[in-house]
Amino acid sequence: MEDSQKQEPPSVLKVLEALKQASHDLQNNPSLDSDDSNSSSIKPLLELETESDNILSKDPNLSTLSKHLSHLKALVQSLQSSRARHGLASFVTRRLTTHSLSRVAAAIESEIQSWIDRESVECLSRCLREPSQHNEDELVKLLTQFEDRVSQGFNRELQDLILKSKLFSSLESVLCNPNISVSMMIREHSAMAISALIRFNKDVFVGQVLMGQTIKALITTMASANSIGVLCSLIRSIKSPLVDEIESNGQIPKIISFLSSPDLQIRVLAFDCVLEIGYFGRKEAIDAMLEQDLIRKLVELQRSELGGDLIDLGRIESRIRENSREKRFMASHPFASCVARFWVQLEVGEGLRQREKRALKQLILVRVREASASDAEAATIVAEVLWGSSP
Repeated sequence: MEDSQKQEPPSVLKVLEALKQASHDLQNNPSLDSDDSNSSSIKPLLELETESDNILSKDPNLSTLSKHLSHLKALVQSLQSSRARHGLASFVTRRLTTHSLSRVAAAIESEIQSWIDRESVECLSRCLREPSQHNEDELVKLLTQFEDRVSQGFNRELQDLILKSKLFSSLESVLCNPNISVSMMIREHSAMAISALIRFNKDVFVGQVLMGQTIKALITTMASANSIGVLCSLIRSIKSPLVDEIESNGQIPKIISFLSSPDLQIRVLAFDCVLEIGYFGRKEAIDAMLEQDLIRKLVELQRSELGGDLIDLGRIESRIRENSREKRFMASHPFASCVARFWVQLEVGEGLRQREKRALKQLILVRVREASASDAEAATIVAEVLWGSSP
């Protein structure tokens, strides 16, 4: 696709970001040269007010912003007038006006953010409908900005925009539809945006993840380090219902197979995913992992140069938070004591009953002895599992 055919997002977003920054600066420093119409904070906002008839009057969504800008102009004029006079009354007037300037600036910032949200969602939605027609770098930028925005926390107006634009469906289509010609990077960023939406409001968007093809795409179609990272994030957010869905769709074996990947990052993230499933998974999911010879794979990882032993696991976890040397060791040995770490997740997790935990513990100890290369190795790992257990 020629660059001339690729569309750029509207530059209005850059202008709006500058206006938002100006209102933010004015909110934080309402008395700093705020009576000067050429102030770097006030000038762009007053210029927008001057052009409000041409720019704002055409959009009913901007009527409130127009009113705030008119109020700002009146406050600036009042402040200029009061500074020309002296005395207690003028001093009190300036203090009250400065306080009002800060409040109006905050309201303007909020309205401009809403304007940015409308423009951003509309632009992203339009680009996702025909992603191959747009510049990849700009599309990645839009997806990243969207992820950052929803990661700031819940916002009712923003959610309404997302639902009205059917943005989740567009993201899922880019992620899952093999007929859409986009790069792996675009698919990964779409997956990250979906994960951010779940954190934004799980109650609204989780059903679309569970009923759609997102999880299958992350595990089967993409199977990249980033996609597995997104999967871990989704499991932490959705918890047992998502683990149930993964198990019922027969995707546990694929996740366990990632532990044997030649890509170190995939192996590390796959282990993180196993730990998350261990914490939230019910017995069916745990059994499905064990049936894939999980304990043998973990023993092999622990035996590798990236493994190692951390005897007394429960105590060392608290020391790791305080001891930089041990932090560095864990960073360079991601599979250290991985069998015991897996067992601890089962023991403290939410998915298993106590009697199921007791039975699984005995099974894990048997599997450790079977997978160990020597009695010494078996004794060390068994001791770690026992030390990692609750009293």
